[in-house]
Amino acid sequence: MQKFTEILPENQNTAVALGFFDGLHIGHRNVIKLAVNEKQNGLLPVCFTFSQSPKSILNKTPANALMTEADKMNTLEKLGVEHMIEADFLSVKDMSAHLFFEEILVKKLQAKKLFCGFNYHFGKNGEGNAEMLEKLCKQHEIELTVISPATVQGQVVSSTLIRSLIQSGKISLANKLLCSRFGFSSIIEYGRQLGRRIGTPTINQPLCKELVVPKFGVYVSAVTLESGKTYCGVTNIGIKPTVGGTVPLCESWMPEYDGEEIYGQTADVRLIDFIREEKKFASIDELKSAIAENGKTALKIFENQNS
Repeated sequence: MQKFTEILPENQNTAVALGFFDGLHIGHRNVIKLAVNEKQNGLLPVCFTFSQSPKSILNKTPANALMTEADKMNTLEKLGVEHMIEADFLSVKDMSAHLFFEEILVKKLQAKKLFCGFNYHFGKNGEGNAEMLEKLCKQHEIELTVISPATVQGQVVSSTLIRSLIQSGKISLANKLLCSRFGFSSIIEYGRQLGRRIGTPTINQPLCKELVVPKFGVYVSAVTLESGKTYCGVTNIGIKPTVGGTVPLCESWMPEYDGEEIYGQTADVRLIDFIREEKKFASIDELKSAIAENGKTALKIFENQNS
């Protein structure tokens, strides 16, 4: 997939999927797939998005993203997107809706078909909506398809909903809406070696700063090492109160891993299900027993998920 920041090199009519696509959840994918399908009609499928979260910039809040930039790129490629424009939001945030439509969609992208979600907004302060977009498209003979909201269990799927699910530990449902497992890749760092001393050696990783922080607690996870092999993981997200921790991090024990040390390597951790909340135990022995039970639970869930 080719990524551009402003304009496509090809002088070709396009079918454009519009949105920020945080997490690439089921609703986003419905929009993107329609644009990708237009390749068979001679149009160049393009995904138009931004390099920064418009909401976080306008509201001056942390992005709390659902997916890393690398994961977003890889997923878009798997969905068949060949061209993506990742524009600088700051460069267009003060454009009126009409100017954004004329300068970006008509002139730069040469759009002939547009696809967006029901709640898509554009232009300064989000003044443009799907209804305005429809009127502008008719004036320029551009075909517009507005996708109805995707619903699961009676709830409208949105990035806001999924973020809330992750923050409340409902990771299994969040993954279902994301159509993928929430997680990240990062370097394995040296820890205090406590896990090794009590028979459950762990890998320690810093939390990804750009992502939403999951509810503190213990999760079943899938841990993929640089070797390419994936193991069942018992992952603690939190501060490890039993041993006096203060900095939130990701710590994973792989019950079935007995290989060499992997400090300094990259591990990919994907959360599968929530086991229990983080707890301060009265003793290390009590912690050790809890970890052993968590391991049994994790292995059962992991096997069921991968059978």
